[in-house]
Amino acid sequence: MALISCGKTKKAEEHHEELPTDIVELNEEQIKTADVKLGSMEIRSIGTTLKVNGEIASLPQNMAAVSSPMGGRIVKVELIPGSAVRKGQTLALVENTEFVDIQQNYLEAKSKIEYMSADYHRQKALYHSSATSSKNLQLTTSEYKALRTQIKALEQKLLIIGINPHRLNNNNITRTVAVKAPISGYINTVNASIGKTVEPSDVLFDIVNLNNLFIKLTIFEKDIAKVSKGQQIRFFINDESEAHNAIVYQTAKCIDADKTYKIYAAIQSKCFNILPGMYVNAQITSKTHKAYTLPDESIVNFEGKSYIFVFEKNKTEHGKKVCEYRMVPVSKGVSEQGYTEVIFPKDFDINTRSIVLQGSYTLLSTMKNGGEMSC
Repeated sequence: MALISCGKTKKAEEHHEELPTDIVELNEEQIKTADVKLGSMEIRSIGTTLKVNGEIASLPQNMAAVSSPMGGRIVKVELIPGSAVRKGQTLALVENTEFVDIQQNYLEAKSKIEYMSADYHRQKALYHSSATSSKNLQLTTSEYKALRTQIKALEQKLLIIGINPHRLNNNNITRTVAVKAPISGYINTVNASIGKTVEPSDVLFDIVNLNNLFIKLTIFEKDIAKVSKGQQIRFFINDESEAHNAIVYQTAKCIDADKTYKIYAAIQSKCFNILPGMYVNAQITSKTHKAYTLPDESIVNFEGKSYIFVFEKNKTEHGKKVCEYRMVPVSKGVSEQGYTEVIFPKDFDINTRSIVLQGSYTLLSTMKNGGEMSC
């Protein structure tokens, strides 16, 4: 009886094998259920990623607020928001009697200049021949120069309201002037309607040119050192899944009142259907470096520390093939695009160990939950 009892004890001890605390074992069926996959380290170029928000913006020279150079009443407008316009195209016609007055004054001054010029040269000749006084010459010279100044000033007024003074004559005086587009682009807003009285300060049209759009991003003061000219940016518009590329070309030189900082990036890839003001999610990548990396899912966290699992050995128990996996503590570095830099213990041989790339969380659960799947 003592021998039988001893034999049973030895069999029980053989059946309940004590595993080290950092080892978990699974049989072939359990490995298949857990979908455990092995692989090796991958050396990748990886850098710090800073996630920021911003908007699509247009260069100042590609935006225009259009108003009438002088007040008046709108007599014609045909454009609506979204209309494409070219530089110099007529956007509206404005009517004002002051336009007539300026043209009248210019033509009258032009007609007087011929007489004043002749009189000036005549008085000058008479003065040189001592036939008139210097006072008469000075008076004539003053009137002649004042009239020339008046003509030059009226020419500039005509150019401002859009009338060519060199083509103006008694037969083409007009009471309306055209409000023209200063740039090519698209109408953004229209604040004009027929019969509306407007002032020079009233903005009638907003035009935006969609060429050379850029991204204006906002980062916090603590992240200023992480961004510099030339850094690459991946950005997404309106939560779309397609990523676009940009590059930082300028940073602000001051901090805003809310302790944020502006950076500006030029769009590198072709982006369709984007407009100024659209919301942007962006990822700024710092300087990259070569590092050993693993997929994010292969690294598990337990009690505030990071671990991976490596293949330890194959063995046979009760006629079944069993695999042992060892849990190895590691340190995490930079994470980017689903991969994380991994720093191993000094005695870990990177080149000879097979690492669990998929199924790590199942192994951790098996080890820590009392071996629900363990052999």
